[in-house]
Amino acid sequence: MKTLGYAAFDTTSPLAAYAFERRELRGNDVAMEILYCGVCHSDLHTARNDWGWSYYPIVPGHEIVGRVIATGPQVSRYKVGDHVAVGCMVDSCMECDQCHKGEEQLCREGNTGTYAGADRITGEHTQGGYSKHLVVREDFCLRMPAGLDLARAAPLLCAGITTWSPLRTWNVGPGSRVGVIGLGGLGHMAVKLAVGLGAEVTVLSRSPNKQEDALALGADRLLVSSDEAAMKQARSAFDLIIDTVPVKHELGPYLPLLDVDGTLVIVGQVGPMDEFNSVPLLLGRRRIAGSPIGGIRETQEMLDFCAEKNILPDCEMIRMDEINHAYERMEKSDVRYRFVIDMASLPAQQ
Repeated sequence: MKTLGYAAFDTTSPLAAYAFERRELRGNDVAMEILYCGVCHSDLHTARNDWGWSYYPIVPGHEIVGRVIATGPQVSRYKVGDHVAVGCMVDSCMECDQCHKGEEQLCREGNTGTYAGADRITGEHTQGGYSKHLVVREDFCLRMPAGLDLARAAPLLCAGITTWSPLRTWNVGPGSRVGVIGLGGLGHMAVKLAVGLGAEVTVLSRSPNKQEDALALGADRLLVSSDEAAMKQARSAFDLIIDTVPVKHELGPYLPLLDVDGTLVIVGQVGPMDEFNSVPLLLGRRRIAGSPIGGIRETQEMLDFCAEKNILPDCEMIRMDEINHAYERMEKSDVRYRFVIDMASLPAQQ
């Protein structure tokens, strides 16, 4: 299948149009026309090879909403015309203990990324959702629930599931006390989902400037992390803290905020962190954990929950040819809170 996308061709050049071919449909494949694709900070890191595993040309994008246009003969869950979605992975071994548990993101052999990965059969590079079409294994294709706004739903496939998974892993519900560090693409979804689950939610920010935004998103309050008196008063106030900050930063100030057996979960930064003092961990039996995305079953659960509760990201729609400007704005945190590309702005052929 010939298609057109936008690709990074090296670490410094702007993304530009790129004509390429998707693989032929296998028996268990779904082909879709991509309608919308969210823009994740991981896309920017990958385009610039910040993590060291990029190849070029590479088509980013792993927050994908589309319409089925063809299916392989073994496909039973979807038909032409169905609205579907794809997140951060398109395959896994499907045979290890983690895959059998529905935790494909933790596949013992490594899951296959929607981009920056390698096809498990041919070895060819995977290319993401900044494109007109996608071919994906049926098992990694998600059903879009009726009533969920397709134009705003795409960021749920990464920002949504990345924050939903720790909320579910640590059994957040009514009575839970949840802190959210950072109020960007991930943070604003953590707030909305935790509120939807019935938790008491506090946003932690270095300044009071985001208080109005935090309350508008449903949070109960904002805690200014640079206010020593307020931080001291908030000791042992949280059962779970979700840390969405995407750069190296201090954890020390936040650890005393956890109650006994409380957990701080890192979902933002990929890489080194500042040193921290272990005393708060030891004295409070507190934990620092990490969490990636969730599995396919959990992602479908999240989509269904968002449809039921009418939870959607706050989005700014852009054209495909605005992606480089969007990257510049993302670096300045100049977006509330997620860019979504209207793929109708990308012609079917170059």
